[in-house]
Amino acid sequence: MDFTIALLFFHLLLHYFIGVIYVVFSATFTFVNQCNHTVWPGILSGAGTPPLSTTGFALSSGDSVFVSVPASWSGRMWGRTLCSQDPTTGKFACATGDCGSGAVECSGGGAVPPATLAEFTLNGAGGLDFYDVSLVDGYNLPLLVVPVVLGGGGGGNNCSSTGCVVDLNGACPSELKVVDAASACEAFGDPKYCCSGEYATPDTCKPSAYSEFFKSACPRAYSYAYDDGTSTFTCASADYVLTFCPIPSAR
Repeated sequence: MDFTIALLFFHLLLHYFIGVIYVVFSATFTFVNQCNHTVWPGILSGAGTPPLSTTGFALSSGDSVFVSVPASWSGRMWGRTLCSQDPTTGKFACATGDCGSGAVECSGGGAVPPATLAEFTLNGAGGLDFYDVSLVDGYNLPLLVVPVVLGGGGGGNNCSSTGCVVDLNGACPSELKVVDAASACEAFGDPKYCCSGEYATPDTCKPSAYSEFFKSACPRAYSYAYDDGTSTFTCASADYVLTFCPIPSAR
């Protein structure tokens, strides 16, 4: 009798921990580097959501890293490039996408433009994940986001891949170039490009020639602040693969 009770208790405890793991970790994000150089992914959790187990790490060419993401998490992810550590001060810095922490871990710091951003809100309205790839803060790396749903089914509206797989650095208008392609807002600071001030509504902030350059090259990516209609995607119960420098055929 005591053995039966103990066995029953063990099964209940096992189911409890399985349930906790399922609830706490709702998705797995896989970072893949297909660039011919090292990329340092950065991660910033949104307000009110817990930080992940890592906020920044080195990802060598050809490597992949898995990161568990909790339920109802929101935040952004990006790649940093041309990073190094000062041998005298020990400060870590990157030429693009730097998060200002002075270390490999971003520790709550966001990307300094220009940076190609992947943005996520998991388990949002209707239980759906909302995600996009944004060039609003400029561009520094090709980036592809692919949802992976178990069984191949789609639990959301469109469960589509999105991103910008084109290398825009060479074709970027010269007036926008920093180290890599900047946004018009970052380059000029003009409210009409930043969708701020009197241009802070969908009716007053319209696509510019610069945002249309990005949109033409990467039609599924955000090109300016109110580019929601063709740039936000939804899915449910999915894991996500983020690939830096994906092959062109993956577009």
